[in-house]
Amino acid sequence: MKAQALASTLCIFALLPCTFLVAQDSEEETSPLSLRVLEIDDTFKIKNVGHPELSSNGKWVAYTVSTRNFEENSSKTRIWMMATENGEPIPMTAEALSSRAPKFSRDGKKLYFLSARNGGKSQMWFLDLVRGGEAQQVTSLERGVSSINFSRDEGKLLLVLKDPDPDEVDKDSPKKWPKGKPWVIDRLQFKRDYTGYLDRRRNHVYVYDIESKKLTQVTSGDYDDSSPTWSHDGKTIAFVGNRTEEPDGNYNTDIWLVDADNADKGKNLIQLTTSPGADASPTWHPHGKFIAYTSAPDVEGSNYATNHLAVIDPHGGESRLLTEDLDRNVSGLEFSEDGKYIYFNVEDSGENHIARIPAHGGNITRLIAGQVSAGAFSLADNGALVARISKPELPGEIFIAGKHGLRQLTHVNEAHFSKITLGETEEIHFKSHDGLDIEGFVTKPPSFNPAFRYPTLLLIHGGPVSQYSYGFSFEAQLFAANDYVVVRCNPRGSSGYGRDFCFGLYQGWGEKDYRDVLAAVDHAIELGYADPNRLGVGGYSYGGILTNYIITQTHRFKGAVSGAGSALYLANYGHDMYQRWYESELGLPWENRDLWDRLSPFNHIQNVSTPTLFACGEKDWNVPVQNSEQLYQALRRRGITTRLVVYPGEHHGGWTSAHEKDFLERRLAWYAQYVEGETPRYKVK
Repeated sequence: MKAQALASTLCIFALLPCTFLVAQDSEEETSPLSLRVLEIDDTFKIKNVGHPELSSNGKWVAYTVSTRNFEENSSKTRIWMMATENGEPIPMTAEALSSRAPKFSRDGKKLYFLSARNGGKSQMWFLDLVRGGEAQQVTSLERGVSSINFSRDEGKLLLVLKDPDPDEVDKDSPKKWPKGKPWVIDRLQFKRDYTGYLDRRRNHVYVYDIESKKLTQVTSGDYDDSSPTWSHDGKTIAFVGNRTEEPDGNYNTDIWLVDADNADKGKNLIQLTTSPGADASPTWHPHGKFIAYTSAPDVEGSNYATNHLAVIDPHGGESRLLTEDLDRNVSGLEFSEDGKYIYFNVEDSGENHIARIPAHGGNITRLIAGQVSAGAFSLADNGALVARISKPELPGEIFIAGKHGLRQLTHVNEAHFSKITLGETEEIHFKSHDGLDIEGFVTKPPSFNPAFRYPTLLLIHGGPVSQYSYGFSFEAQLFAANDYVVVRCNPRGSSGYGRDFCFGLYQGWGEKDYRDVLAAVDHAIELGYADPNRLGVGGYSYGGILTNYIITQTHRFKGAVSGAGSALYLANYGHDMYQRWYESELGLPWENRDLWDRLSPFNHIQNVSTPTLFACGEKDWNVPVQNSEQLYQALRRRGITTRLVVYPGEHHGGWTSAHEKDFLERRLAWYAQYVEGETPRYKVK
């Protein structure tokens, strides 16, 4: 749908009647015979709907829509708004000027948002919803604004800013570096993808007074601070920080308190939590009675620990876990306006729900549940709830929850998908080799015929602490559109099945989960969907790691694609960004060398016979390209069919449109060449 509005006559406050000029596309009914299958270029045409934000009275919802331009390798984000009852979409910001993070004022008269205009940093702006007119700029901060974090009275903002570079501040310094100054490194954690080498500049919390334009730093020190949040009276700030002796060597974040009027940069702090695990995401009770936060006290579980919902009195006392019996990860905490309930996201068995629990503990009620993937949500003062929801056949759209279930508000991609036929996604359950219950999904070709067996691709998710869910998967639908049965499963180590299931991968990368994913393939064969003689495998990040391991253990797969996977873990120590994870799970390599060597796919390279395509970004410091280079070199030396593709200038994700398309094309070509077993539809470049 296309919509146009008279930007200067917006009269939205209190549902006053307005007249908007709305033009809808004239869509002819599409015959099933005229439908086409999904194509690679569709990934650049699907619009991304995000950041729903309800007005306090629940009558209006603002949200963002992002569109991509392949030729320009660009993305633009626009803010829209609609009434939650029988509303039409209204564009609130110009298409040419990217804007994001919409937020209504408490009285509903203004809509704030972030936008970087005229080549500057991202700043906060607002639209007057009563008088109309152009957007008005609120902040002009040199380091910009990355989120809208208002005090209750909307007079101040909380900001997290990185310490300035002293060389940039001292612009008159006589010392010049024509090729860049040297990196002087003395930190334990000294590099990170997208950032590069890490120095001692840290992220700290600041308070910005909107009227006086005064910026006050309220935390400091050789620590990174994050997630600041206001108390209801605006006097105290809770934030997250790891202030242990060596913060680069552990995951022990805690909740801290600081006076909002602090003038000594946080020299006097109150440590609120003391759990040895990760405490994060503080959220104040509306009346200041306590703070809700996420807590992962299971230090043994380390990276596999479950994030629980906890509460603690800001004046001191013991914390209480409210969701310990749930044994599922929670996130996105938000109090109801009356303080009676805490709302949160819960990840559960391939599904993502939105639930609530009484603020003092009790029974959990799932408000949005079932076979959906519910993400970002917004809550109004009257209890109205909207969320971004995705389904296997539906990219994310905004829905509102009511007494009679979910009602879809936005239909941003409806016109595009009205011309496309998608494959059916079926949930599967099966046993692994040791009897463990495993869940997965099979996506079938749109023209699926149960009388035939299809070439089949096993796709493996990254993480490994992650999961495939009921959300729309372009990747699965694209391969299904090319007549593959696509198998995706959540092996042990996946995050939606409780602590023990997730921790089941501990010290067993590849060894413990490759049999789970092979069992998924066997199940697809038993169902009569998959041709056992035409199997392919692939994944990215940890999915690439497990792919690398699988091809050293079995010859069942006719073709493999490994994206940004690891190979020789010892060679990664001190080279990638995961020293904390390695040490907490595998131990120090000079003390526990046998385990490091046993798990490394490179040390079993002599067993590989599968034609394998390796791909990685040139500047990926998450899983560096040296891993793909080593595996390629070994297979090439052994005479195994292989190819290495390195994408210049790319990191672990967020690739340019041309590189993203090229990788999709190469994957299709590789599988067509080596899995289909007949004249391929695509030629390997």
